[in-house]
Amino acid sequence: MSGAATEVSAGRSGAAEGRDAAQRRVPFRGGGFAPKGHGWAGPAVFVLLLVVWEWGTSAGWISALTLPRPSAVGGVFVDLWVSGDLWRHLLPSLERFAVGGALGAAAGVAVGLAIGLVGIARAGLAPLVAALFPIPKIALLPLFVIWFGIGEASKYALIAFGVFTPTVVATYGGVDGVDRQLIRMGQSFGLSRLSLVTKIVLPGALPAILSGLRVSLAIAIILLVAAEMLGAEHGIGAYILTAGALYDLERLFAGVAMLSALGLLLNFAVGRAERILLAWRG
Repeated sequence: MSGAATEVSAGRSGAAEGRDAAQRRVPFRGGGFAPKGHGWAGPAVFVLLLVVWEWGTSAGWISALTLPRPSAVGGVFVDLWVSGDLWRHLLPSLERFAVGGALGAAAGVAVGLAIGLVGIARAGLAPLVAALFPIPKIALLPLFVIWFGIGEASKYALIAFGVFTPTVVATYGGVDGVDRQLIRMGQSFGLSRLSLVTKIVLPGALPAILSGLRVSLAIAIILLVAAEMLGAEHGIGAYILTAGALYDLERLFAGVAMLSALGLLLNFAVGRAERILLAWRG
């Protein structure tokens, strides 16, 4: 009798353990490959680099004829701020970059969508874009000066053209990468062509478009400097050209630091846009 009772109690305890195991929380393992945020790592690398650089130049390990001390470059920034020359050079560059970049990006997205969605546009424009894409845009600067003059128009045109071709390629590549099953599903539900483009094609191609913009805007910074080195009185490129002609390394590196800061700001802005516009990806 006692043996039967022991078996019954053992069975009950086993069932209870089974229920506890079934109710125990299982850790989520489907996080994908999203990298964990370590916001401190980037600034730490910059600070470490500057410390090593400052120490090396102060100790004589690095020649002052090749690299100036970061503290000296910081002193140049203070002088630029006090004299007002910082904004005198920075604002024209930002204006040229914004106008040329916006024109090139808007035209690139429009043409890329046309190539991706319209057969005759793909047949006619895709070979033209393929022929224009590998041309070094800096080599076309004299031609743009002949066409548009030495003023602002040639600078806008060069930057816009440099942004245009990579944006076109990224856009129609993104359109081609959209899952065709989603498009067929939308058609089966009776969506119009405009709704298919705005609700399925554009969201699906947006990651590729934003990725292409990262590259295009970096190219725009390079072309901005090249354009300002030819016939510009003010601008970061003109400032760097003058500093290089005088072999003033502190001022030269201050100009390079402005370009680096502009690149960091653009990268941050595109990253924020990706997080907002692509939040649906999870």
